[in-house]
Amino acid sequence: MTEENNRRPLIIGLTGSIGMGKSTVAEMFADEGVPVFDADAAVHILQGPGGALVEEIESLFPGTTGPEGVDRQKLGAAVLGNREALSRLEQIIHPAVGQMRLDFLSANSDAPLILFDIPLLFEKTGADGVDHIVVVSASEADQEERVLARPNMTREKFEKIKSLQMPDAEKRKRADSVIDTSVPLAETRQQVQNCVQKLKASLA
Repeated sequence: MTEENNRRPLIIGLTGSIGMGKSTVAEMFADEGVPVFDADAAVHILQGPGGALVEEIESLFPGTTGPEGVDRQKLGAAVLGNREALSRLEQIIHPAVGQMRLDFLSANSDAPLILFDIPLLFEKTGADGVDHIVVVSASEADQEERVLARPNMTREKFEKIKSLQMPDAEKRKRADSVIDTSVPLAETRQQVQNCVQKLKASLA
């Protein structure tokens, strides 16, 4: 077997705090032909109608599911501010998402680059198994404006979410690459293209 056959994809870990534009940047990587695994989307599948975790979540948190799967607002209310309840929930979600990620990696094993979109990469998952960390960042003013424009978002809720996330400045320090979204979209896209080209060149 040649070295070419043995080589696995270079894994990019994409992360960023709330309102930084991570989903937009993930789409830009996908536009460049990089397969993207979205951890949040995986959770939606696992918790959606007929999802693999719905029954287990209902048994742990009675009354938080229905015909449409998990009621995210009810589940959120059941675990918000309750560290032990959140930990029990994570103990069933993380292994299931991890298995979906392995399946995705296997299905895309011939791609030069693969991107894992992991919102809480530093806070929860850690950088194990990730070769290159990309942090999506923006100015505090842009972050605040974007988040407070979301439906049902309050300043109090925003501050609570921020308090659970590693500060943006610390994430930037730990990043291998930073993508700035406080600039015009075309400039952000150019940063993504440059990152993809640089990483592909590193494999040559």
